[in-house]
Formats: sequence, C-alpha cells, structure tokens
Amino acid sequence: MQHELLFESSNHVGFLTLNRPGALNALSDGMVHAMHAKLREWAADPAILAVVVKGAGGKAFCAGGDVRAIYRSFTTSGTLHHEFFAAEYELDHFIHRYPKPYVALMDGIVMGGGMGISQGAGVRVVTDRTRMAMPEVGIGLFPDVGASYFLSRLAGGLGNYLALTGITIGAADALYAGLADTYLPHEALESFETALRNMRWSQTPSADLDIALCAHRAPSLPAPDLAPVRPAIDAHFSGANVRGIIASLQAESRPEYAEWAQRTVAIMAGRSPLMMAVTARQLQLGRSMNLGDCFRMEVAMVRHSFEQGDFMEGVRALLIDKDNAPRWNPQRIEDVSQEMIDAFFPEHPHGPMTA
Repeated sequence: MQHELLFESSNHVGFLTLNRPGALNALSDGMVHAMHAKLREWAADPAILAVVVKGAGGKAFCAGGDVRAIYRSFTTSGTLHHEFFAAEYELDHFIHRYPKPYVALMDGIVMGGGMGISQGAGVRVVTDRTRMAMPEVGIGLFPDVGASYFLSRLAGGLGNYLALTGITIGAADALYAGLADTYLPHEALESFETALRNMRWSQTPSADLDIALCAHRAPSLPAPDLAPVRPAIDAHFSGANVRGIIASLQAESRPEYAEWAQRTVAIMAGRSPLMMAVTARQLQLGRSMNLGDCFRMEVAMVRHSFEQGDFMEGVRALLIDKDNAPRWNPQRIEDVSQEMIDAFFPEHPHGPMTA
C-alpha cells in the first residue's frame, strides 16, 4: 500500500511529502501522528538544518482533515472524531513553535487542516496555483487548526471576512492578507528543491533559505483582488455582530462596492447561522489570547460541535449525500441565541452578543 507520508533527508534538509493525492492530501489520523513523530525526530537531529513540507499529485498541498473518516466515526459511535482533533491541534501547535526553519510549499489547494500545518511555518510559500480558504462555516464547523490565533490577527476586517464567508483566495491575496510570506512560480519549485539539495549551508540556515528563495522568486505578482474592496471589508466586517454585518452589507449603496456586498450576503446565506456567530465570538476572544490558549479553546469548541449537530449535518449534506441542502439548527441568524453561542465557550461565558 502506498505510504500516506513520504520522508527523505538530503543535504541536511528533511523533506516531508503528504501523499494522498486522490484525497487531495487530506490528513488522516495516521498522517497526523506520523508527521508529528517525524518532526520531533528531525527537531532533535543536529544533522537536519531545515524542513520542507509539500503535497504530492500536483493538485493540492492539503485540502484539510479527513472529514469522511470523522463522519464514519461519529455515526458508528467511535472515538476517532474526538481523538483526531486533539492530535491535529497538538501537531499544529508544535509547528508554530518549531525550533528549525520550516518551509511550507502551499502549491494548489490549501484549506482547513492544510492551513493548520502551514500557518505556523517560518516560511509560507504560495504559487500561482495556490487556492487557500478556511471554509468551515460552510460545513457547520468553525475555522479551527489555530485560526483563533492567525485569523484574529489579520488587519482590519480581513479575518472576520475570510472566516465568515469561507471564500477561496489566491497567492496575491494570501500575501496581501498576511497568510503567506513569499511567492514562487509553480515551475520554480523543483529548481528550488534542487538548490536546497546542493546548498552549502552556513551557520545561519534561515539566511541560506532566504537566498535560495530570492533566487527563485517571481519578479512580480498580479494585484490582489481584496485590495479594491478592502475599505468595504473593513467597514462591514470589523464588528463582531453577524446580524449587524449582514445588515450593513445589505445597506451598502456605494456603486463600487454594492455588487460585491450583494455577493457576500448571498455567500453568507448558505453558511451555518450558528457557526457564523460562534466564529465571530471565537475570533473576538482569540485576538487577546496566546497561541496555546487558542488551541485549548478550539478543543472545547470542537467537542461541543459534535453535540450541537451542524458539523455532521454539513458533512452529510456536502460530502456524503451531496444533496447540498444542510438543515442548519437554527436555520436563521435571527434565531441564534446568546445561550447557543455561550455553550461553545465554557470558560468564557456570557460574552457580548455575536449573532
């Protein structure tokens, strides 16, 4: 059977390849544990100076976690659906604190769990084929894998906008938003790896990596799509009240933003109302929390997600039965109560209304 993770060390570099191309390199429970173990091993190995993580198959870096396996565990009264998230968050937290240069080659689709293993990287590389998103509210979950930390710290209303809509962005917007560090053309990735395999390392591996990246970096990028609508994003999404955000978007009358606002309202109409409200509260809290506390909060949140029901209903509707008609509970943002939101935050009760 083909291994789900491939490991190689060459010229003091640990190369880790996610190898489930048929599943867009979605993370299985076994992959999470094996990746964590290998990264710990390389962290302790003085012969390894840097780590590079990439995806196989040409379509995706990593499209997320294996939610089908999680759904099977939940519907058969298993334990994987709880164990997976705890292990995944431990891995993600470890990557944020990795003691050596860690390079994530985010070529292709990067969503959910793929963001978890890349946003803590010392060097986050995007390409012309990068398609990045945190789309969890569309399947009845909240943006997890540390998004409480990394989305809440984006400038202006960008974090709320990306979290509450779940839209997909490309390389230019990832750089603009602060979710990536550098851009390489897809066709330059192979020569960049070759350069690492032949590099003469100095006493400062991070500087050596910067030199190799600069040698392969694209001379220019397309303009970010988010920039022209940034004033509207900040105006509408800087608040934490979802009803207020939607009402504000609906009232947008400026010609340069009106069509974008209508599209955004339509997108949000398909998301879980409760999970949008929970997400707004999550990012509001995460802004003033440290990394470890953000992950601990998310562990409690995901446990309640299985009790509440929208997560498994969203997976059923979009990925299992594929009827694309999730029955959210509740169906309308107007019916989301403060008590429903507070239930996701047992250590932070009675916060401001975010529905």
